[in-house]
Amino acid sequence: MRDEPLVLGIETSCDETGVGIVRGHTLLADALASSVDQHARFGGVVPEVASRAHLEALVPTMQRALDEAGVTLADVDAIAVTSGPGLAGALLVGVAAAKGYALAAEKPIYGVNHLAAHVAVDTLEHGPLPEPAVAMLVSGGHSSLLLVDDLTAGVTPLGATIDDAAGEAFDKVARLLGLGFPGGPIIDRSARDGDPASIVFPRGLTAAKDLVAHRFDFSFSGLKTAVARWVEARERAGEPVPVADVSASFQEAVCDVLTAKAIDACLSNGVQTLVIGGGVAANSRLRVLAEERAAKHGIAVRVPRPGLCTDNGAMVAALGSHLVKAGVAPSRLDLPADSSMGLTEVSVPG
Repeated sequence: MRDEPLVLGIETSCDETGVGIVRGHTLLADALASSVDQHARFGGVVPEVASRAHLEALVPTMQRALDEAGVTLADVDAIAVTSGPGLAGALLVGVAAAKGYALAAEKPIYGVNHLAAHVAVDTLEHGPLPEPAVAMLVSGGHSSLLLVDDLTAGVTPLGATIDDAAGEAFDKVARLLGLGFPGGPIIDRSARDGDPASIVFPRGLTAAKDLVAHRFDFSFSGLKTAVARWVEARERAGEPVPVADVSASFQEAVCDVLTAKAIDACLSNGVQTLVIGGGVAANSRLRVLAEERAAKHGIAVRVPRPGLCTDNGAMVAALGSHLVKAGVAPSRLDLPADSSMGLTEVSVPG
């Protein structure tokens, strides 16, 4: 184990300040500070609030991670940091801190892609990733299908959301139902007491014509609107809104589309492994439905435990470890914070 690289990862792309430390595929520390409570009263993430929270949390979170791993900054072999995509101000905090730590400790720095890191974190729990694999990343900002041939060299985008991402739709529907923020876990809990077949909500981009032009793309804006119109109609009629049934039916519509397209992507590319990552990967119905549909085709499903699905420093460190082991050159010290970093760019070149 001592021959494996010791990598520290910093994540500040949205509202979670994460610092993780890994040695090879072994997780040594995963310290996290969340500003979600500060955003709850606004019903969504406020970029300026997130940036300030990162400034306040990063140093103590870094110290907690080092203490948990029982190492010092001088012990690490490299520092990895989320360079993009994400909120520009939030990314700048993490990138600036990583540069400072790298310069002070004379360590190489790797600016990495947030989405690729969500794929890499699975290796901390399930070991090396079979290649090729299909990865489905579902979060508040992204709903993407990727073909992963070599995680250190790049990934091939197969499809993505053309409007609202799945996590964004969960947040908006939860707000509509008065359930609070963030919407994902709240709707998941509410849906347990509801009937997913009670209301038939639309499945975006699943019509025959859509499967030609947008076979692996996602759209949840129409679904969100359909839920709003259904709720408004009940309220106009003076009838109570069955929150649990709406939650379950909405959740079923989202998970139905996500899993159907993910399995189709695996079959069309001859892939036997599906990796699911991102905050929405913690959804209980998504996990069950993916397993059921994959089993019918002999496809293995790999989903990290819920704590590793949401944004965290461990995923950044995991990807950094892959890059170091593969002999990929470090990034330059003047690496940027790129809020629109492309999916095909796994790390910032040196």
